[in-house]
Amino acid sequence: MVLCARSRSRAPGSRCGFRARDKTGAMTAKALLEGGPDDLAGKLVPVVPPGKELKIPHRGGYEHYKMTPRHEHSQEGQVTVYQWWERTEVAE
Repeated sequence: MVLCARSRSRAPGSRCGFRARDKTGAMTAKALLEGGPDDLAGKLVPVVPPGKELKIPHRGGYEHYKMTPRHEHSQEGQVTVYQWWERTEVAE
């Protein structure tokens, strides 16, 4: 799954949740998804690059999530909660 993040601020590492290392050893942020499709809700996903919004390809469209001020404890530590806010379709 490829995740895209957009940020209106240029500050690196801005409030994006827990940081873990990916397969290459680079630091990645984690986000807990809240709302949206049942098969995405409650998932812990990497946020690359860190940002205030996530755009996740899903079933022929994109699910959009926005960062909240809330944090949850997970098996990987403290993570930022991202709330679902809309779905867009892929243009054909």
